[in-house]
Amino acid sequence: MPRPTLITHPFDVVVFGGRGDLAKRKLLPALFQLDRDNRLSEDGRIIGASRGNLDDNAFRALVEQACHDFLPEKAFDTKTWERFSRRLSFVGMDATQHDDYGALKKVFEGREEVPRVFYLATAPDLFGPITRSLGEAGLITPETRLVLEKPLGHDLESSHEINAEVGQVVAEHQIYRIDHYLGKETVQNLMVLRFANSLFEPLWNRTYIDHVQVTVAETVGVSGRWSYYNGAGALRDMIQNHLLQLLCLTAMEPPISLEANAIRDEKVKVLKSLVRIAPNEVAHLTVRGQYRAGAIDGKAVPGYLEEQDAKGGSDTETYVAIKAHIDNWRWAGVPFYLRTGKRLPQRCSEIVVQFRSPPHFIYPDTAGPFPPNRLIMRIQPDEGIRFQMLNKQPGPGELNLRQTALDLSFADTFGTVIPDAYERLLLDVIRGRPTLFMRVDEVEAAWQWTDTILNAWQQQNVPVKHYTAGAWGPSAAIALIERDGRTWHEED
Repeated sequence: MPRPTLITHPFDVVVFGGRGDLAKRKLLPALFQLDRDNRLSEDGRIIGASRGNLDDNAFRALVEQACHDFLPEKAFDTKTWERFSRRLSFVGMDATQHDDYGALKKVFEGREEVPRVFYLATAPDLFGPITRSLGEAGLITPETRLVLEKPLGHDLESSHEINAEVGQVVAEHQIYRIDHYLGKETVQNLMVLRFANSLFEPLWNRTYIDHVQVTVAETVGVSGRWSYYNGAGALRDMIQNHLLQLLCLTAMEPPISLEANAIRDEKVKVLKSLVRIAPNEVAHLTVRGQYRAGAIDGKAVPGYLEEQDAKGGSDTETYVAIKAHIDNWRWAGVPFYLRTGKRLPQRCSEIVVQFRSPPHFIYPDTAGPFPPNRLIMRIQPDEGIRFQMLNKQPGPGELNLRQTALDLSFADTFGTVIPDAYERLLLDVIRGRPTLFMRVDEVEAAWQWTDTILNAWQQQNVPVKHYTAGAWGPSAAIALIERDGRTWHEED
């Protein structure tokens, strides 16, 4: 297999929060993988910026340990590390202190024309102050790219304030608002599936599709980040960004091109077409849940209120299910069922498109059952696509139909390890490709819809419904879909 093409320009990547959890778990290992795959220019540098008195060698030791801890065992090799470690340096600074930016400025002396990436792996309340200090220190150039991690605020108003503050210093085309789900292979492949295959696009509408399910299920709880999560909840933490992005790519119209704004224009149209849920409908169309003590994989786990650092009496939701509608020509009358939760029995993220049953079924009841066709796009784990369809069971005697699957595993089919989403996203930032990142109006349109649910919950005092850890959420979530004569897709 030929080696990938090198990036054709030098670069400087500065990671604010360079000693933090995100940097160690995702960002620095992803950059190592890109170097191992020969994707990075030889004249590319990676600078950690954080509080502390680390010298460059101490930072390199920290990064090496992170690569050992968070990469597959076979992914680390000494030859790559020798090359990668030479890229690494560290600037000890307090991002809230303007005077500390002088030390960072010295790093760029003689490299004023080199594209710079400032990755803000920090709390969102620092996005504005850091960006303002970068501007005042003269560190923003026309080739600068600023990466903002989620959460981008906790509601529409706070999101608007952050975007406005950052936008006073950096132009919109230089801002890369990251949602790592958009870097996942199955998510990227969703557009290819729809728009490059004539089989699906004619059927991708209300005439042939009965409903769509979007599920992001986690087996983990909130141990270690209870304080943050308690101020956010599942709706803000997952629905507002990850699940709405998946919904947009599933429901969007074909863009006029693959240019970034053409794609993002169509995503914004979907968000603006989402029917807002009124206060008097919120109890019927949404479910809030919170996990209690139970078992995951046969091991006892605590309830949300018994987690580390938990405070009693919290009604923050760890589970959300929503029945949503898109008010446009393509999707009128087609429900989109969204659900996400912690301490569920399986870790999986998937989009399920269920097609309508044939209008006239000629086969006798004795040949059944006759489940409808389903297209299942598995985002994680085991990325791939499965199409469930009916086939005749071989053999003489009575006619029997059986559900079978056309199964495409990306790893098996392409004979490769599926890269982490951050590898693709970091590479796109360095190359200056914004397609997989969110535009300001996209973020704010998502908050507008989410805020209507948050406000309705508050107005109607909608309580959380408890579920046992290891279950698929509260019973009310099952009722949400089954009263429509449908059922959640769950693999055995």
